Amino acid sequence: MTPLFALLLPLLLLPLVSAQVPHWGPCPEPAVQPAFSMKKFVGRWFEIAKLPAQFEKGKCIETNFSMKADQTIRVVSSEILKGELRTIEGTGVTEDLKNPAKLGISYSYVLPYSPYWIISTDYENSALIYSCTDVLRLFHMDFAWILGRTRTLPAATVDKAREIFTSSNIDVSRMVASRQQGCD
Repeated sequence: MTPLFALLLPLLLLPLVSAQVPHWGPCPEPAVQPAFSMKKFVGRWFEIAKLPAQFEKGKCIETNFSMKADQTIRVVSSEILKGELRTIEGTGVTEDLKNPAKLGISYSYVLPYSPYWIISTDYENSALIYSCTDVLRLFHMDFAWILGRTRTLPAATVDKAREIFTSSNIDVSRMVASRQQGCD
């Protein structure tokens, strides 16, 4: 690959991921939740804060995880966009049985599984999720979410979550609060 092409590649891909900001270098490799239990994690989670994502434009974003008989994970995400409830269903898998907090999720049969790593969770109140994709190890695009079992979390919990991301070399300076008002 020519050096010029390597410099132009992020600019060429930018229109495809306008909400995302590419970062030079490969994805960080943060530690994930030790002794993760999917059985304790399943259920309803509300999006509290996120790195902006092109595919999430609405409000009242939530995701419900449930186990399927074949040990895959049913993932149903929803949002309200322009007054209309929109849902999408995907499938999650544990990508490494030795490290069950590293999931892969796909919302299409034709797309590969995207990383969905549980960085930290107490299972009852909050969870920190990270996803990152390398592009030729030259740069990466990442997503991060703070989830809660309720539509709001105390400010101290959100601040602590941001600290955990930052200490894991995940840039959350662009993280924004999710809109969870007027949902019911």
